[in-house]
Amino acid sequence: MATELTRRHLMGWAGAGLLLVAVPAWAASAPRLAASWRRPDHQHQVGWLRPDPSSGQWQVEAALDVPTRAHGVWVGPSGELYVAARRPGDWLLRWLPGRDPLWAWMPPERTLNGHVLLHPEGQVLLTTETDLDTGQGWVAVREAHSLETLHIWPTRGRDPHQLIWDRHHPDRLFVANGGIETRPETGRHKLALDTMDSSLVCLDTRRGELRGQWRLEDTRLSLRHLAWSGDRLGVALQAEHDDEAQRRAAPVLALLEPKGLRAVAFDRPLAGYGGDIAGTPEGFAVGCPRAGGVALYHRDGRPRGWVPLPEACALAADAQGGLWMGGDPDAGTGSMRLALPHLRLDNHWRA
Repeated sequence: MATELTRRHLMGWAGAGLLLVAVPAWAASAPRLAASWRRPDHQHQVGWLRPDPSSGQWQVEAALDVPTRAHGVWVGPSGELYVAARRPGDWLLRWLPGRDPLWAWMPPERTLNGHVLLHPEGQVLLTTETDLDTGQGWVAVREAHSLETLHIWPTRGRDPHQLIWDRHHPDRLFVANGGIETRPETGRHKLALDTMDSSLVCLDTRRGELRGQWRLEDTRLSLRHLAWSGDRLGVALQAEHDDEAQRRAAPVLALLEPKGLRAVAFDRPLAGYGGDIAGTPEGFAVGCPRAGGVALYHRDGRPRGWVPLPEACALAADAQGGLWMGGDPDAGTGSMRLALPHLRLDNHWRA
């Protein structure tokens, strides 16, 4: 039965730890994915995963041990991986399999916030960071080969997370300020949520000047991850309301429109937690690990569908418009899926 489904339908159901039992012919040319994961012995690794048509399972093509849990990954033009530690992170990595890794370690007063972005020309790498003394968010512009910092720009907010290029203006950049206060002595513990100030900012990449800043009406929605679908920018949200019912009913997607940011509802509760986000030709997908699936939206924000997948988070769109969804390695439905052996995928991956 699986072989009778369309290629797009099959790709929509493929995911981390999940692969079709009946492997169609297109799987031989399926993309490999850059990712981070945890082994059963709790060792964290980064590297490449590829679906193997002969075995019907995901295979580790290359792997490197890392000191702590990783978060965002990016792929360079020669296949090198750029990886940042999960916030508050102290290491940054550039690695081409088969060669020695290059590490950059953060000074005591600064932490990485988990995301990296390579310039299209491949000469500079951008990272989101936090000044531990002031709580100020920064974008660091680094030389891509050496990882040395060249410039830093303020993000006009706290807790900057993902960053993405502006499709309308190649010399501009969008950054999601999560707006949540943390302190070195408490690590990831969230403080003063009643005064959180989350925003989306647009920066000029020539000098770091502010070109725009937008906020949602609901100040307890933290803007975290970013993706484009056509000319529309989508933002994955995480709710921080004190009231559990309000938090569980909160939206997980906002769209940037000419009048500003607009949060959009879904046709089922999503536990107020959007993990990763991906843009496809049809619209947006948001991984909802606490709701156990992936929410699909049209480009204008209307609900388009729901894919059940326990602990769904990592999402990646490939060059053909296929959506790769990662969740619990032990999840599966009937004969459609197989578990990814011995690995637990982390929050993000890239085709």
